[in-house]
Amino acid sequence: MRYSKLTPTLFASVAAAATLTFAPVAMADPVPPPCFNPDGTPCAGYGTAGPGGASGVIPGGPGGAAGPGGATGSIPGGPAGTAGPGGAAGSLAPGGPSGSAGPGGASGCIPGVGCATIPVG
Repeated sequence: MRYSKLTPTLFASVAAAATLTFAPVAMADPVPPPCFNPDGTPCAGYGTAGPGGASGVIPGGPGGAAGPGGATGSIPGGPAGTAGPGGAAGSLAPGGPSGSAGPGGASGCIPGVGCATIPVG
């Protein structure tokens, strides 16, 4: 086999292409290990999913659910909201600004400022 002046360039090109191809795999996060409690029992599931919808919660943290009738979610001590065919409602924090909207109109409150309602029509 004859050594060509292009051989080093060809080798470098192939090496660069392989690096670019496999870099995402090398940098991907590893699969987390299975969860076990200190006593060795498996951790409870954090969520469920099925034909009727899905739900999930992080213990002591945010949670939510979604299905054919709508969706809801909350962060303890923070925002919460729900939405469905009849409208939506939410708040930024307990005792904070909140509002709702639906086929009949919209309403909202800002603590220390007041509330307003805007009917449809």
